[in-house]
Amino acid sequence: MTQIAVVADDLTGANATGVLLRKEGFSAGTLLAGCGPGDLDCDCLIFPTNSRSIDRAEARKRVLEAAQALAAPGIRLYSKRIDSTLRGNLGAETDAMLEALGDEWIAVVVACFPRAKRITVGGRLLVDSVPLHLTEAAADPRNPIRTPVVKDIFLAQTGHRARSIYIEELSGGPDRVAGLIAGAAAEGIRIVIVDAMSEGDLETIALGAARSGVPFVAVDPGAFTAACAKAMAAERPQAAGKKTLAVVGSVNGIAAGQVFRFLEKTRCHNVFLDTGKAIGSPQEREGEIRRVKAEIAAAASDFDVLSVVGSGICPLCRIDLGKETAGGKSGDDISGAINGMLAEIARDLLTDDKSFGGLYTCGGDISVAVCGALGASALELHSEVVPLASFGELRGGPFDGLKFVTKGGMVGDEDAIVTCVEYLQSKI
Repeated sequence: MTQIAVVADDLTGANATGVLLRKEGFSAGTLLAGCGPGDLDCDCLIFPTNSRSIDRAEARKRVLEAAQALAAPGIRLYSKRIDSTLRGNLGAETDAMLEALGDEWIAVVVACFPRAKRITVGGRLLVDSVPLHLTEAAADPRNPIRTPVVKDIFLAQTGHRARSIYIEELSGGPDRVAGLIAGAAAEGIRIVIVDAMSEGDLETIALGAARSGVPFVAVDPGAFTAACAKAMAAERPQAAGKKTLAVVGSVNGIAAGQVFRFLEKTRCHNVFLDTGKAIGSPQEREGEIRRVKAEIAAAASDFDVLSVVGSGICPLCRIDLGKETAGGKSGDDISGAINGMLAEIARDLLTDDKSFGGLYTCGGDISVAVCGALGASALELHSEVVPLASFGELRGGPFDGLKFVTKGGMVGDEDAIVTCVEYLQSKI
C-alpha cells in the first residue's frame, strides 16, 4: 500500500527523491506517461509534472491534477519536490498541493540539502556558502533568481501568508519546532519556511512537524522528505511480521568474529544452542530444543531481532570430532544432526510466532536444512546484500513469502551479519 506521495517538478528530481526514500527502507517508483497510481505497487509513488519552466498557471494545473490523482486514505506523507536552487513555479505549485489536500493543511518548506551543500540560514539559501542570487543558478535565463531570501521567493508566487522559523529556534528541539508550527497554523499561516544546516536539523524539523498535530506537506529538494519518512518509520507502531530470526550454524573463525560483532552492535536476544545435545540421547536433544524455544519465545515481545547460534562458534564448546568419529559417528552425521536441530527450532519458532517476517541463515548446510524444514520449494531472489549474501523470498510451503537473507559462513567483513540483518529488517 502506498504510504508516501511525491509530486516533483521534473523527472531527475523525482528519481533523486525516490532514491533517498529507498535508503530509508521504502520501495519507490516514478510514474511515467501512461502509467497511473494503480499501476505501481510501491510504498512511495512519485509523479513528475515536468512543470519547472512552463507557464505558471499550467504548472499549477498539472500539480493540482497530480496531487488529486495520488491522494488516498492510506497516504501518511505528502511531498512537493522543488528545485534545490529554488528555480521554477514553486510557490504556485505549493498552492496547488494545498488546494488538493484541503484547508487544514499547511506547507513546511525546508530548502536545504546538506550533502549537496545547500543550507538555509537567516531565511537565506546558500549554495556552497554563496548566497543563492550570486550563484550560476540564479542566472538561469528561464528561471532567474534575484534574492536569496526563501520567503520572498515564495511570496512572489503564492496566494498564502508565510512565516519563517530561523536556525537559532531549532535549538529548542522537536517540541519547540512543533509549537512554532502549530502556532503559525493557528494564525492561518499556510506556508512555514524553516532554516536548516545539517541532517540533524532536518530530523529535528521532521519530528517537530509530526508532533505539531498539523497536517502538512513537505516542500523541499528531497532531503527533508526523506527525514520525514525516517521519522514516520521510527514512530509507527510495531507491525505484525516485523521481527527477524537469525540462525547461525557455521563454526569457522570468520563467522565467529561476525557473530560476536553482531551481538555487540545489534539490539537482539540471542540464545546459544548446546550443539553437544544434538548427538546425545533423544531426551537430551528434545530438552535442549524446548529450552531454546522457550527462551526465544519469552523475549520475543521485547526484541525485533532474535537469534539462535550453535555453541560451536566458540572453540572451547566445539564437539571433539576425533573422539566422536572414533566412537562410530561420521562428521557428516554430526553436522547433519546439528543442522537438523537448528532447522527444527527455526521451523517451530516461525510456526508459533507469526510476527516473524524475516529469516537470516549463515552457512550453506544450515541454509539448506532450514529451507527443507520450512517446506520451501524455491527461493525467489531479489538482490545482493553484500558479496555472496542474497536477499529474496521463500516460495511454496506454509512460509511462502517469508523474506530471507542467506550468507556463506566464510565470506564478508566483520560487519557482514549486522549489514545483512539490518537490510532484512528494512525489507519487512
